[in-house]
Amino acid sequence: MLFAIPRRWLVLFAVMLAFLPVVIDMTILHIAMPSLTPALGATGTEVLWIIDIYPLLMAGLLVPMGTLADRVGTRRVLLTGLVVFGVASLLAAFSTTPSMLIGARVLLAMGGSMIMPCVLGVIRKTFEDERERAMALGLWGTVGAAGAAVGPLIGGVLLEHYWWGSVFLINVPIMLVVAPVAYALLPRLEDTTPGKWALGQALILLVGIIAVVYGIKSGVGAGQPLWRVGLVLSLGLAMLAWFTRIQLRSAMPMLDLSLFRHPAIVAGMVMALVASGALAGVELTLAQELQYVLDKTPLQAGVFMVPIMAAAAVGGPVAGDLSNRFGLRLVASMSMALAAASLAYLAHADLQAPGWPVPSALVVLGLTLSIGLTASSIAIMGAVDASKGGAAGALEATGYELGSGLGITLFGVFMTSVYTRTIVLPPHLESALGAQATRSISDSIVVAQRLDAAQADVLITAAKAAFSTTHSILLTAAAMLIALLSVAVFLMLGSHPGKRGAHG
Repeated sequence: MLFAIPRRWLVLFAVMLAFLPVVIDMTILHIAMPSLTPALGATGTEVLWIIDIYPLLMAGLLVPMGTLADRVGTRRVLLTGLVVFGVASLLAAFSTTPSMLIGARVLLAMGGSMIMPCVLGVIRKTFEDERERAMALGLWGTVGAAGAAVGPLIGGVLLEHYWWGSVFLINVPIMLVVAPVAYALLPRLEDTTPGKWALGQALILLVGIIAVVYGIKSGVGAGQPLWRVGLVLSLGLAMLAWFTRIQLRSAMPMLDLSLFRHPAIVAGMVMALVASGALAGVELTLAQELQYVLDKTPLQAGVFMVPIMAAAAVGGPVAGDLSNRFGLRLVASMSMALAAASLAYLAHADLQAPGWPVPSALVVLGLTLSIGLTASSIAIMGAVDASKGGAAGALEATGYELGSGLGITLFGVFMTSVYTRTIVLPPHLESALGAQATRSISDSIVVAQRLDAAQADVLITAAKAAFSTTHSILLTAAAMLIALLSVAVFLMLGSHPGKRGAHG
């Protein structure tokens, strides 16, 4: 019976439901962009802002909202976030202009930044037993990994039958169910951190993070003038330095910087940043390879990724159990090493080859990355008191957001660079068309539509060959990066207490 289940596990169920739409929203929009761009008449710049405004604001708001939750209570902030996210989803679904959709995405980011750190904070406060907490974080990791992976599949299914706004509208009924359940289950009394929440400090941190991330993305990804990039980055770094100085001098800082003295927290942050960045870049690369080179529809591409989703769904609980059995250090480092091996194989595998090797590699990738990311949560949450769970959860979520956003940017730039150098253009192609065709495979396809049939076939064939080479180089680079991460995590967790045999 339902009421025989201990209340803490029902609380976990409620906050996992709250978290699901937030992670799905991170990836579902990429599938919808080709449909909503012509529907709203969005320019290239507006498309970039529609995509980027969500992770940009999330990255800047997570820490302030996490510390706010520690001050006033996670229940209050979480419930507010659920309402904001639901309303914003409704506005986004029925947006009639790019500006309206950008505004709705701003509200989505505000709601999401309230929900994400509170979910982790609630788990930290609800589960005091370390073994139970590891399993709870494992189940949470399942929702995070599987939700992000299943986003494109859900988007593909919805776009097969409905208009682009359905990818946002799906959040509304979920929030209508989750909000009352969370209201009923979450405890009204909870430990909080004393002191006032400093709005001014929150704004300084918000401006600093957004300026730094935007400076990196515009400089590396958009090719903005060097002086402008330098100015934005300087502003961001100055604001972050100012924020740090305030925290170090304050008797009751907004963010306790002593958290970074814990090797487990630093290791968890590095894992969240690098692994989520590599995963986002790999998903972007595979999605384009499947659709542009192998001519699969968005739905078919989503189905192809099912092994990753299925494996990610079980990776979280497996991580909790393995960490209790063998220790966090071994589990975290080995999961990253195996993920690197699977990526190295996929870099040179024929994705259309029959048989089990490619699906098996996808299963290993989804399972090990899910285990690794859950291990980062266990490391971070196990290193703090319950009263600081919101701040620690915010730091981890910031690592995910920064990693995903910068990962897509850096992979995109790397992809463009390799593709430009690799593609062999057909002879006698106009210089202006040739310059456009070398930017990306999507530009090559646009150019091909303006050519005669014979020349178009040559260009499309060259574009597919160039992108396949690009895909192999990118996945190899990601494999090397995650292999280095496995070594770094093993070294950083050397003093972590969660070794085999701990906790009984």
